[in-house]
Amino acid sequence: MRFILLIIVAAIIGLFVVTEIGLRLLFGFGNPLTYVGDEKIGYLLTPSQRTRRFGNRIEINQYSMRGANIQETPLPSNLRILLLGDSIANGGWWTDQENTISNLMMLSLTSEVSHLSDLSENITQVEVLNASANSWGPRNELAYLQRFGGFGSKAIVLLINTDDLFSTTPTSLQVGRDRNYPSEKPPLAALEILNRYIIKQKPIPGLKEIQNETGDRVGSNLKAIRKIQEFTKEHNAQFVLAMTPLKREIGEPGPRDYEIKERQRLQEFTQAEGILYIDFLPIFNSSQDPKALYHDHIHFNLQGNKLISEVIEQKLLELLQKDAKTNSKLGLIKS
Repeated sequence: MRFILLIIVAAIIGLFVVTEIGLRLLFGFGNPLTYVGDEKIGYLLTPSQRTRRFGNRIEINQYSMRGANIQETPLPSNLRILLLGDSIANGGWWTDQENTISNLMMLSLTSEVSHLSDLSENITQVEVLNASANSWGPRNELAYLQRFGGFGSKAIVLLINTDDLFSTTPTSLQVGRDRNYPSEKPPLAALEILNRYIIKQKPIPGLKEIQNETGDRVGSNLKAIRKIQEFTKEHNAQFVLAMTPLKREIGEPGPRDYEIKERQRLQEFTQAEGILYIDFLPIFNSSQDPKALYHDHIHFNLQGNKLISEVIEQKLLELLQKDAKTNSKLGLIKS
């Protein structure tokens, strides 16, 4: 009887060990990305971490960006672009490092720049930095820029979605309390599954009040966008604002009435401020199967990331070429 009991115990332990190893190797559980709180930004991905989730590689560099480590200032032979955004720019666990919008842009721009005489002189590499985190809005992104700077970028791209117009003030309350923003790695993969999918999330004191922020949220976010534009001008960089739609905005009946109102407000704001603005709603609606671009109701799959990167890339090339020609003319005048 004792021998049988030992066999059963050994079998249970063996099954647990095999399950734990499988959860880690096959799905990446037990090694989630972690976050750190920040008074101004709200929260950041913990610097210098790597993981795999569902087979997708994720790397976060020393500046909490999605990507490999970088030098603070670019080499003279590098053209640097900074992409600011939320989980759409970041790509999340469902996007491999190679398939993020920033990486797709980097690969394509490096190839394109080599064929453009106005840009290719002394330029051998394009870097597209990816400063982003889940649920960031314009105020988080502005605070990141104010903290870390533009890293010598020649262009800054702010990628938002319709919901970001209504995003609230930055907060760190969810870090270490919300299952989606862990501050530490769990000791076991099985514990992560329990906390993420089975155990009910406890309310976070004070968070509901922030989520119910009163006043003109859209106005506050437009103010943050204006400050990002001002930053780019002060650092002799180009600025591009792009907004992707929610999946339910595609086709008919389209955006809801309050979204139509604020979309128009954004359009008028960008025109008044002279901001190059890309509205992806009409671009998506003109594509053959726009809903096939989505991973879920808001995020994009590889096909969607490719379309977004291609459109932004084209606008950037136009801006950078124009800027290069202007600088060339000024140089001739000065000489």
